[in-house]
Amino acid sequence: QVQLVESGGGVVQPGGSLRLSCATSGFTMDHYAMGWLRQAPGKEREFVAGIRRSGGDTYYADSVKGRFTISRDNAKNTAYLQMNSLKPEDTAVYYCAAAIRLIGAFPTAPNEYTYWGQGTQVTVSS
Repeated sequence: QVQLVESGGGVVQPGGSLRLSCATSGFTMDHYAMGWLRQAPGKEREFVAGIRRSGGDTYYADSVKGRFTISRDNAKNTAYLQMNSLKPEDTAVYYCAAAIRLIGAFPTAPNEYTYWGQGTQVTVSS
């Protein structure tokens, strides 16, 4: 049974930090690119950050570049998203997802991802 379980969300003040974790099981994580996507109320789900299977290449949305860092530990079957300098516009449900894309452009559209977690709420508010 495939599972992706996000944790680490919460309420934080503007300028604060959070670290999200995504623990996976039921599939071979190091065969998959991993991504973090988010969905704010009334908006479409959008790509935030992604990392290739080996962890050598990372990709970010322009809105989070320089503030967020994605990483993965294949030995622990876990992906991470370190979020610094958080802004109110970062408020959303954050999803971890896995994509089988092996070559070519990094997947950024939600329909390119095969497996999904249930999401974790991140609220940035003073």
